[in-house]
Amino acid sequence: MFFKFASRVRERRTEEAETLQVGSRTVPLMVVRNPRARRYLLRLRSDGTARVTIPRGGSRTEADSFIRRNHDWLHRQLENLHAKPRLPLAWHIGTEIYLRGEPVRIEAQNPDGASPGTVRLGTETLSVKDTQANLRPAIERHLRALASRELPSRVAELAAQHQLKVLRVTVRNQRVRWGSCSRHGAISLNWRLIQLPQFVSDYIILHELAHLRELNHSHRFWAEVERLCPTYRDAEKWLKVNRQLLR
Repeated sequence: MFFKFASRVRERRTEEAETLQVGSRTVPLMVVRNPRARRYLLRLRSDGTARVTIPRGGSRTEADSFIRRNHDWLHRQLENLHAKPRLPLAWHIGTEIYLRGEPVRIEAQNPDGASPGTVRLGTETLSVKDTQANLRPAIERHLRALASRELPSRVAELAAQHQLKVLRVTVRNQRVRWGSCSRHGAISLNWRLIQLPQFVSDYIILHELAHLRELNHSHRFWAEVERLCPTYRDAEKWLKVNRQLLR
């Protein structure tokens, strides 16, 4: 399913963690009671967890029935999820990751070993304690710092183009969302935007900027998104196809 973008709004939710049998797989199931939801929702997260949302006035019995009715859909989504290539959990010399929308290989700065504490990632270089160890923590810190330098200025640039006022921009390590926008105009972005192509990163920023005019996901909101970013559907398609390579 498409990655869900959502503004940070104050709402009371309750969550229950369980498991669900889908074919031969035992799938973690998160049951969420959301008084703001208007209907039952079922989605499969990128970590393989199924999430069902119960709206105001809904019941667990009807939620179970909703899951059963959508069993085949969930089974297909699981098959697609497990069929997609995934980035290795540990990153080493030779691992390919995404940077600005392009796959780049982690390389030793000097293959002859003269400088074993320096690695190269495209045009980026960074020092590491041990090139033979898992390089992911060090590289993620570097990319997060890079995002913290570049993303706020891009938000300011796009906001100025569309006469929008942003209170502040923060870059965080969000595990589910690409971004969020508060009712006061504070925008928070996932550092992993630095791994996306420019047109996709811009779409996510513009998506959050659109919330400055429509703090919801109504038809008016999506009309505003399309006005700000006419090619947003192409960006969503890229995310749907490639997001498993960004974890």
